[in-house]
Amino acid sequence: MKENTLKRLLRASAAIVAVVALSGATTVNAQDLTKVKAGHLVAIDMAPLFVAKESGCFASEGLDVETVFFANPGDNNAALAGGAIDFSTNPFTLPFFAANSGVDIKVVAAAGGWGVMEVIAQKETGLASIADITAYAAAGKPKLKIATLQGDTLELILTDAFAAQNVDPAVVEFVYFNDLLAMVEAFRAGQVEILSHIKPYTSEMIAEKGALLLTTNAAIWGPMSPNTVVSVLGKTLEERPDVVAAYIKGLMCGAKIINETPDKAVELLATGNYFRVSGDVLLAAFKSAPAPVSFIPDVDSIQKVVGSLAALGYIKGDVAAKDIFDLVVAESLQP
Repeated sequence: MKENTLKRLLRASAAIVAVVALSGATTVNAQDLTKVKAGHLVAIDMAPLFVAKESGCFASEGLDVETVFFANPGDNNAALAGGAIDFSTNPFTLPFFAANSGVDIKVVAAAGGWGVMEVIAQKETGLASIADITAYAAAGKPKLKIATLQGDTLELILTDAFAAQNVDPAVVEFVYFNDLLAMVEAFRAGQVEILSHIKPYTSEMIAEKGALLLTTNAAIWGPMSPNTVVSVLGKTLEERPDVVAAYIKGLMCGAKIINETPDKAVELLATGNYFRVSGDVLLAAFKSAPAPVSFIPDVDSIQKVVGSLAALGYIKGDVAAKDIFDLVVAESLQP
């Protein structure tokens, strides 16, 4: 972002109403709020978005945020590109697809949350790690079916985990879905043996079905590698930096509640029934995070994953993370 734009952003954000206190929200007239639409999926790293909405964090920053659910990351991406939404929270691979299609897209922050991607297996498989898949296949058992999303972070974590453990992808069957919740139901029903998914749904399967944890994105890509990121169109970042700053400040306010009072966060999330899991499962998912919620991702780890994305032929190899990620606003606001 240009220096003069950043200065204008900081001046504007300084004039916005102070962050809501945990003990109660500041009263703001609805007609004074700036309306924005935020597209999202159902991963736990979107909890700061939901908590910020339900707690009044966004309102305290002068925003009236309408959350728009998408079952499919591609639809979320298309809505941002077409201007139907102002902010998109999506797997970090999706902005690269958009950029490859000529969309001027900018990633302004991680969505909030680390180690949220998990690969789990049915208890009956007896698997303890990704490496165990090789021995399982060598024993002559039927091919393991793995539920994932094609071209998504949920496929890339498998690709990189298999490569790290010298597991031949040919010994398993990848079952591609286009609906995140349908994947969970397929695993719940025993239609697939392995699920590459996200908390709190993997947390629920571990707690209720005894599912076995094989690996996480924190283990494969690094502790600050994100699952999802917050993206805007380039013109939004350039023309409305105050709105972008207010949105990120709202997210940070929501994260503060999650980090300091996770029970309160669970209570707030129950208001909107965002995750469709029990409060106990959601609380356990928050408490098992490898690090407190924050918003500055490890861009180098993302670039390595993008290399895998290009190697699979999903994108051209000439799109670099540094060309898409503009974290100046988030870095200026992160405590």
